[in-house]
Amino acid sequence: MLIAAAALLQSAAGTPAHASPITGPGHGGIGRGGIGIRLLEAPANRRLDPRARIYIVDHLPPGRTIRRRIEVSSTSSKPQHVELYAAAAGITHHRFILIPGRPQNELSTWTSLDHPALDLPPHGQATVRVTIKVPRTASPGEQYGVIWAQNTAKPDASHNVGMVNAVGIRMYLDIGPGGEPPSDFQIDKLTPMRDAHGRPELVIQVHNTGGRALDMSGSLSLSDGPLNAGPFAATSGVTLARGDTAPVTVVLYGRVPNGPWKMRLTLQSGMVKKTLTSTVTFPASGIGKPVAMSVPLPTPLLLAGLAALTALAAALTNHRRTHMKRTKNP
Repeated sequence: MLIAAAALLQSAAGTPAHASPITGPGHGGIGRGGIGIRLLEAPANRRLDPRARIYIVDHLPPGRTIRRRIEVSSTSSKPQHVELYAAAAGITHHRFILIPGRPQNELSTWTSLDHPALDLPPHGQATVRVTIKVPRTASPGEQYGVIWAQNTAKPDASHNVGMVNAVGIRMYLDIGPGGEPPSDFQIDKLTPMRDAHGRPELVIQVHNTGGRALDMSGSLSLSDGPLNAGPFAATSGVTLARGDTAPVTVVLYGRVPNGPWKMRLTLQSGMVKKTLTSTVTFPASGIGKPVAMSVPLPTPLLLAGLAALTALAAALTNHRRTHMKRTKNP
């Protein structure tokens, strides 16, 4: 049986992922249209986190239980029988990997759904409750999984190939006592270049310095050059495990002169967001010179700390000089 699955990509918070129609109307009851899935709620402490509004992202101590509501919908003109289940996933080569079949890991075995299957009417929808119950003996660390919604068209007399439409919601669950490990990243290097078609690119080397996996997104805008250009979106799909380093690429479409340009780059994963401004010049071809990255200006808190340290050092020096004078002249 040939299997086709929709990618686990959702363009915006609250937007369902949809499986595109694979076959024509009448084959196995799939018909025109597809199925969609979306997360309906996020925990209160993550309401500002864009990742937590489309994926199940959380940190739990062993022995805790969380619940989430998801919506499964159909854009088909025919009834849809949809199966729902949890399966294992992973991060390999800087990508969130969907493992074929229904593989299991600890996270997927902790996950249950109150409806393992749904019969949706044409253009119908239904709400399903997901429960993740972490045992007290759970291993520490971050685990990955997927909540899948799937419908199947079996081979029949008119079609000798079966099809599967599947869409899903990612799960990132960190297990451990105490507070959640902080998320953070640093930009190691910026390299301008042009690809084989002459399109300019900016390759950003990103290092995950925090304790959670990151899904990188971002944009680049150019100004103070021959014209203003952008914003250009970073190529999606880069997921960094803890300690991982990988390139994030921004491809600039259209006729973009070499520059020099004033650039404004923003990179983000969840609530971790960093903005960098500098000057960039794209090469006529091949790889250009790395962009000079300025050291961020100290924050007011850091400035206050430096001032306090300076005052303390001066006071200690003055005290030492006074003590030496008294010693010499008792």
